[in-house]
Amino acid sequence: MLTLIATPLNAQNLRAPADFADIADPASRSTAMFEEAARVFQHPRCANCHPVDARPFQGNDPYPHEPRVVRGENGMGAAGAQKCWACHTSANYEASGVPGDPAWHLAPAEMAWHGKSVAEICAQLSDPERTGGRDLMGVIEHVEEDSLVGWGWRPAADREPAPGSAEELGNLMRAWVETGAVCPS
Repeated sequence: MLTLIATPLNAQNLRAPADFADIADPASRSTAMFEEAARVFQHPRCANCHPVDARPFQGNDPYPHEPRVVRGENGMGAAGAQKCWACHTSANYEASGVPGDPAWHLAPAEMAWHGKSVAEICAQLSDPERTGGRDLMGVIEHVEEDSLVGWGWRPAADREPAPGSAEELGNLMRAWVETGAVCPS
């Protein structure tokens, strides 16, 4: 079942769980809430560092990262190659627009979703083997509290922040779990 959401795709706010109260069927409400949350997961601030292949993306209109870097074993660049920390320091560097965070790194390969559908991302987030061992509540805690995830709402330079806030996303995901954590098909 496809659920249409009236919020424009470029809107930066996230709809609150209460905005879905008029959807009587709990499974349909659950699906609609995840589709709203997926606006964050599919946004460049989130998806750029969750590449399906080893190379991250950058920019508001995602393009392959320059200079050419790859994930490597620990998400910080391949052995013998340029490391993420060579450019990405502990804070955003506004003069050049290079983003930063003390924990800057790429997501592990099992947590890759750039270019995946909303249904595929939902299935992935529901599978602890593809979330770094996190159950659904652990995923919610991760999006609410991880500093690097939080960077998506405080990017450097002219980067568009992810929709909503970590708190809004956490509230939406918690309501999604409370309604059965139903994934779109």
